[in-house]
Amino acid sequence: MAPSNDHPGEQAAQDPVKLIAIRDSALSLDEVFRAVGDDAAGGTALFVGTVRNHDGGADVDNLGYSSHPSAEAEMRRVAEKVVAEYPVRALAAVHRVGDLRVGDLAVVVAVSCPHRGEAFEACRKLIDDLKHEVPIWKHQKFSDGTEEWVGAC
Repeated sequence: MAPSNDHPGEQAAQDPVKLIAIRDSALSLDEVFRAVGDDAAGGTALFVGTVRNHDGGADVDNLGYSSHPSAEAEMRRVAEKVVAEYPVRALAAVHRVGDLRVGDLAVVVAVSCPHRGEAFEACRKLIDDLKHEVPIWKHQKFSDGTEEWVGAC
């Protein structure tokens, strides 16, 4: 049976932005996954960004994230832009600030849509735009004693 855009489940939900947050505590995959649960969604895509042990050929010991006071509002703006482009049933995005160690979760985003392809595309758009447009900065500390600030936007 061919998909029909006449079915309400094929359309974006009324208020699909379920969770937007910047937190100074550990992030939960379960919380984000639960937030995007929707009976009309056939596909859910989840992206998890973790602190890696290297960057640009240098060993990373740890890092810290900081954000502008407008960052959460900017995350919502980015989320609403994704919702306008894709048939999103539910969307969630949470970013960590503060000091993190290698292996810690830095960002978790998820999108549910009627079909898997839409979910993958919307999730990629969400994380890419969040990284480029939301004022969150990363302060990396390297094993050789050097440090580097990286702007997310």
